[in-house]
Amino acid sequence: MATTLSRGACAIAGRPASLKGSVMSSKLYVGNLPYSVNDDSLRHNFSEFGNVASAKVMTDRDSGRSKGFGFVEMASEAEAQAAINGLNGQSVDGRQIVVNVSRPKEGGGGGGYRSNGPRY
Repeated sequence: MATTLSRGACAIAGRPASLKGSVMSSKLYVGNLPYSVNDDSLRHNFSEFGNVASAKVMTDRDSGRSKGFGFVEMASEAEAQAAINGLNGQSVDGRQIVVNVSRPKEGGGGGGYRSNGPRY
C-alpha cells in the first residue's frame, strides 16, 4: 500500500539553503514515518521536489519491520532544500513527519565483536 504525503499550504518557499552556517547536503533524514511507508512510496513522494538518487526506509534486521525513519538522497542541494521546505511537518497517516539534513553518525560506531588482545 503506497502512502502519499499531502502538501499543505504552509510550505515555506523562501527559507535560506544554509542551516546555521553549516554546509548543505543533498542527503536527508526522514523521521516519524508511519510503518506503511516503504522505499517506493518514499521515493515517489520526494520525486515531486526533484530527482531522487536513493530512498531507503530503515528496517529491523530480524523482523523486517520499518523502524519509522529513513534516508533520501536528492540529486542536488537545491532539490533537497525544496523537499525540506515542502515536506517537513506534513501529516502522513496521522503522523507529522520530520525532514531535515542528515548528519553523520556520532560516536565510534555500532556494536559487534571487539578484540583487545588476550584476557589473561
